Amino acid sequence: MKPTSASPGARALAASLRELRMTRGKGLRELARMVRILPQLLSAWEKGQRVPGPEDIARLLGALQIDDATYERMMRLARRAKDDNWLDSNPSDLPPALSGIVEYERTATRITNWYHAIVPGLLQTADYARTILSNSEIGLEQADAMLIARLNRQRVLTKADPVRLSALIGEVAVREAIGSTDIMSDQIDHLLEMMTLPNVSLRIVPANIGYHPGLIGSFILYEFADLPSIVHLESSHATAFLHESDVVGKYRKQARILAGTALGDDATRALLREVAR
Repeated sequence: MKPTSASPGARALAASLRELRMTRGKGLRELARMVRILPQLLSAWEKGQRVPGPEDIARLLGALQIDDATYERMMRLARRAKDDNWLDSNPSDLPPALSGIVEYERTATRITNWYHAIVPGLLQTADYARTILSNSEIGLEQADAMLIARLNRQRVLTKADPVRLSALIGEVAVREAIGSTDIMSDQIDHLLEMMTLPNVSLRIVPANIGYHPGLIGSFILYEFADLPSIVHLESSHATAFLHESDVVGKYRKQARILAGTALGDDATRALLREVAR
């Protein structure tokens, strides 16, 4: 199942629909038979290759016998699945810190991030992101909004004048099973695909190399053309933005240290392919 180029809203709806079917223990062909549609059509909906209408989603939800709250949540996604401007038209859906991140990513010329144990948000597939958000301490409606935001943010990598991304990722992030085997396989394929973009550098920092400063925590460094750089730190319950020049300088130095320990491009590709087997 390859990542789709559909709108963020459509991709979020697809991931949510697939997750809901699987949690109800229904096979794809079984559910398609229940609502009298071709399995190929349902598969296309679940991959985000085609966008079902609200009436189609209503039929699927009826067949799955879901509760009222889930019905309303899914119908909101269905009604807005084709909205390319979800963030612009619905800013209240996002926490203030996330709105700031969106702006930094939109205006940055270069982003350097270090993630030890998970794949960075800008490089996550919809299914991988949905798995993380569904297991976070947030409500489902907020998880939906954050998933759409995360997918929409990824456009900074493919727009006309894309940001340059230098992603340093711990080996554990690609070996740790987040969701099913299929979800991780698709995620690894997506990383390999993103490495083909001229503005994206992705390198793996191997495990078991002893102490290095990245073990203390992840960070993101945003650099701008005409504004001071900003460092973003995030934990499960708090987020911080640092702008003091001496502090930013220390994180810039830390990024150089991590880059010095990371595998080269070819070795990173080889490791990703080995993990995917």
